Amino acid sequence: MKHRSTRDAVEDLRRGGYLIECSDSVDPNLEIAEIQRRVYASGGPAVLFTNVKGCRFPMVSNLFGSLEQARYLFRDTLESVRRLIELKIDPPALARRPWRYAGSPLTAIRMLPRYRRSGPVKANQCQLSELPQLKCWPDDGGAFVTLPQVLSADPVSPDVLMKCNLGMYRVQLSGNEYDPQHEVGLHYQIQRGIGVHHQHAAAKNQALPVSINVGGTPAMTLAAVMPLPEGLGELTFAGALSGRRVGMLRDGKSAPFYADADFSIVGEIDPQATKPEGPFGDHLGYYSLQHPFPVMKVRSVYHRKDAIWPFTVVGRPPQEDTTFGQLIHELTGPIIPTVLPGVKGVHAVDAAGVHPLLMAVGSERYMPFSRAAEPQELLIQANAILGNGQLSLAKYLMIVNEADDPELDVDDCGAVLQHLLQRIDWRRDLHFQTRTTIDTLDYSGDGLNRGSKVILAATGPVRRELPTEVPSGLVLPDGFSNPQVVAPGVLAIEGPRCVAGDRLYRDAMVGFVASQTVGGPLDAFPWVTVCDDSRFAAAGLKNWLWVTFTRSNPAVDIYGVAEGIRDKHWGCRGALVVDARTKTHHAPPLMEDPDTTRQVDARATRGDALAKYL
Repeated sequence: MKHRSTRDAVEDLRRGGYLIECSDSVDPNLEIAEIQRRVYASGGPAVLFTNVKGCRFPMVSNLFGSLEQARYLFRDTLESVRRLIELKIDPPALARRPWRYAGSPLTAIRMLPRYRRSGPVKANQCQLSELPQLKCWPDDGGAFVTLPQVLSADPVSPDVLMKCNLGMYRVQLSGNEYDPQHEVGLHYQIQRGIGVHHQHAAAKNQALPVSINVGGTPAMTLAAVMPLPEGLGELTFAGALSGRRVGMLRDGKSAPFYADADFSIVGEIDPQATKPEGPFGDHLGYYSLQHPFPVMKVRSVYHRKDAIWPFTVVGRPPQEDTTFGQLIHELTGPIIPTVLPGVKGVHAVDAAGVHPLLMAVGSERYMPFSRAAEPQELLIQANAILGNGQLSLAKYLMIVNEADDPELDVDDCGAVLQHLLQRIDWRRDLHFQTRTTIDTLDYSGDGLNRGSKVILAATGPVRRELPTEVPSGLVLPDGFSNPQVVAPGVLAIEGPRCVAGDRLYRDAMVGFVASQTVGGPLDAFPWVTVCDDSRFAAAGLKNWLWVTFTRSNPAVDIYGVAEGIRDKHWGCRGALVVDARTKTHHAPPLMEDPDTTRQVDARATRGDALAKYL
């Protein structure tokens, strides 16, 4: 099925048994998001809401509710896209296996976007305030578009269509200081494609044309989040995945907008102007706070006559965007060795909020006939990873040598962690990047975009056995308690709470590591996480990953038993200790609204098709 609209996708999912319909009245203010979170967590299908309070448009969520469901949506084209990627990796394969790639030239033709004179999205116009006002978390600054396809054109390029950038950037529809009929907020980082266009427009002292498209073929949604290789644009990728060339429209001096979209918001950004944007519940599991970001002046809002508003909910993983990551990994994983020589695989750990933690398997090719005595080429590969696209947002990178265990699966977080902890030497194998940029959404540093990174590289034979029980004789200083084993070699301990005005929280950590000795009971565990609630952290590996890597800034929050500096290189002879307590400068975690929770609990008692997933 080659979908042109969200309705096409909805009906396709219905026929395949991947959709249920809710005709009861639902509130876009918190309630519909709470329903979506529960449906996804229960492994439920897509949900079409046909009776949305205060809105004449139906809404649909969970279009990408599982990897199986996503594969179903793209069942007609996924294999051809895979083969195109194979040819991207190995072009001579076309000559070696012509029958396998016989259809690839046709797929390549379908990749090219084109202008059209008309399209379904221009059938109707409406006011900005008539769009669904989706609010997902109690302290969100207003209503947001959560599945936007934001398209900008490079003002210095004559080939506007082929130089467009399509990205999924945050769009605030209402609240704060926005004119509810004529303005929306856009949150994007300056290194992204639209950020480059923004800089070019600012240099020319002219407005930046932008269109915000919602719906259409699901291929456009996926294309907006794909980390594509150089030379492959988002619109061309969407054409290949949708099975037809993407049609674009022009409206005066606007950026091109998607002819088959369900909705298109068309306007311009003054590159010199900003307004407060946020807060917004984000994929790290916390609120990203209010900051000045670009504001878009809206000229027109178009929609199809049968328009459906697709949406998702962003929050602590796993959420629906987890499926995006899984599908992206399927499609782009084979490209990794061609983009990053020597790297066999990279895993952005969803449970840790994606960007805070990467795991990678590399290769020590400097020592081809014997095991490397210490990480060498792994460090080159690690720095290449941290310099590549969205991978550069990572704070922690764990990288190990493939030759030490050729069967190691980079996607198995527990196995990679255990492999690394068995081999790593804390005296030499930690490599920090201090006072650098991190993800805008990560508040573990000391300011917006400010923080640090660390590479943890391990190679060679096993150097320690990993304990699985709390050691007898462990004595903790005052304020530290309740040790819990998280996984082999990993211990969680509760530390004293950081309170408002407490600037000495580091003193407690210094005192903690000073109270322990090399070879002492604690030293049996190579990794110790100090946190607010050790039972929560030890309840499962996912909890520990989230707590440890979203609540720590490596250069500030990593300590070690018998730590020291040699030739400006930090290391420790005993256990590594990470302070993952909630600090006073951290953003608050996401919490459901109690009244909304009770409201959705009541829905769960109705016994209808939706109730079973609530």
